[in-house]
Amino acid sequence: MMTIADQLIKRLREQGVRQVFGVPSGSWLYYMEAMRKEGIDFVLVSNEASASFMADVSWRLTGIPGVCYGTVGPGASNLSTGVVGALLDRSSVIALSSEPPEKLIGRTVQMAIDQQSFFRPITKWTTRLAAERIDQQLAHGLRVAVAEVPGPVHLGLPEDLGSKPAPNPSTYQVMPVIKPGSIDPADPLLLERMEGLFSKAARPLLALGISAVRSKSGALIAKIAEKHRIPVVLTPMAKGLLSEDHPWYAGVLFHALSDRVAETNRQADLVVSVGYDPVEFNFEDWMPEVPLIHLDTTEADIDRAVYKDVCDVVGNIGVSLERLANLAPIASTWDQGALSARSAAMFKAMEPAPGSFGPCAALAILREVLPADGIMACDVGAHTHLIGQMWRTPEPGLQLMTNGCSSMGFGVPAAIAAKLCRPDKKVACVTGDGSFLMMAGEMALARRRKLPVVFIVLADQSLELIRLKQEKKGFPEYMTALYGDECPTAEFVFGVPVIRADDADQYRAALVKAFATEGPVIVEAHIDASEYAQLIQRKHK
Repeated sequence: MMTIADQLIKRLREQGVRQVFGVPSGSWLYYMEAMRKEGIDFVLVSNEASASFMADVSWRLTGIPGVCYGTVGPGASNLSTGVVGALLDRSSVIALSSEPPEKLIGRTVQMAIDQQSFFRPITKWTTRLAAERIDQQLAHGLRVAVAEVPGPVHLGLPEDLGSKPAPNPSTYQVMPVIKPGSIDPADPLLLERMEGLFSKAARPLLALGISAVRSKSGALIAKIAEKHRIPVVLTPMAKGLLSEDHPWYAGVLFHALSDRVAETNRQADLVVSVGYDPVEFNFEDWMPEVPLIHLDTTEADIDRAVYKDVCDVVGNIGVSLERLANLAPIASTWDQGALSARSAAMFKAMEPAPGSFGPCAALAILREVLPADGIMACDVGAHTHLIGQMWRTPEPGLQLMTNGCSSMGFGVPAAIAAKLCRPDKKVACVTGDGSFLMMAGEMALARRRKLPVVFIVLADQSLELIRLKQEKKGFPEYMTALYGDECPTAEFVFGVPVIRADDADQYRAALVKAFATEGPVIVEAHIDASEYAQLIQRKHK
């Protein structure tokens, strides 16, 4: 007899789902057994927030909606952290949570909250599954999750649902595979207006965002930059769309040394935003008051009282870019030599000083040791701002971060999910000791699965980004120190070996050893954090 649990899990497998992340409960056991029989891997995490972060990264690396689970009440509320992340980082996630059975809805029940109301503001859609409508509800949820702009969907599972017989098993039919829908080209009149504005500009600037990554437009963007001789800036989550060594690469907005990038921004007489999502960084915080051509699947979210000349080219980004690529070269007045010199000087400023062991040295050495096609996941903190500008990323998906949501605790589960999704790749995680404290429990998962992930903990013993913000406001340091004295060092964390490094030579040797190890390794890098104050600049305009 096919149960509802069997039906739901079979449907997920038909969509290409191969992993579900979560912490089980009693009512979830039916679904776990269905996964065991169906060949879907249930990945047991230590905290449900990790499960939803992993589902987010699974979507980014596979293009198949990531699936996560949390039990009723606290399991669901823990899960919500990564669900918010998926909403603001634009990732297609199916979040499942147990809910009280129908007869107890509205009653006072242990652990229970109104999870439909709880998830409504942090998802694109939420519903409570009903036995007779499972296929309809799941299909709709998948379509909503992958449609532009992608995001999370929540499906509530009544606790008595999984064991019930599936309706009409004799008429069971395979559900069509739900894929991201094709996007129609923009209105021809808008495309013509775009071409007119662009052709008249002398110093247009290309600004790339998250949606450009989803459109897989890197080659077209490089072609446009080269043909029309125009610079390109990126948001942190668009890293990899254009090589840092490209002659028209001008830097990353918002992160370290963004004052240097702003020297280019200020010279533009037109901005062409490609898939630019202000969830990372508002237009108004960096863009000069010049006309904007916005190529995306949604209209630009910008203050139109200030920016009065906005051309929203809403539609297929690739088609719009093709139109720009096919135009005759414009009369660009950009000084390519000056741009290249500025970019080179910016990277030079982030090179570690000889004999130093700060965050610049830690990242530079890791970049040398990690293969070019290796994946690096990073957490949130002062180091993130340096990574956004400094870390050379050959293609999208090789540097994983959260910037739309910017939740501490992302890095460790992101790296674990990357290794599960891409077992052939070398994977590293860069995290501060503050973020590592939040997700140290996932070392048990990494050890249990024997996942060869290298976790680099930049141990500066402080919430350094907060301390820097206190300093810039003239406040004394208060409650940012993580330990009463020197950071305690252990040989193992939940069975994962720890290698301590106090200088660059020790660190390099630790990385080489760690990447040659068959299982997970923690490299505890005791860095000098003083570099951050000079590199994290916020003069964007």
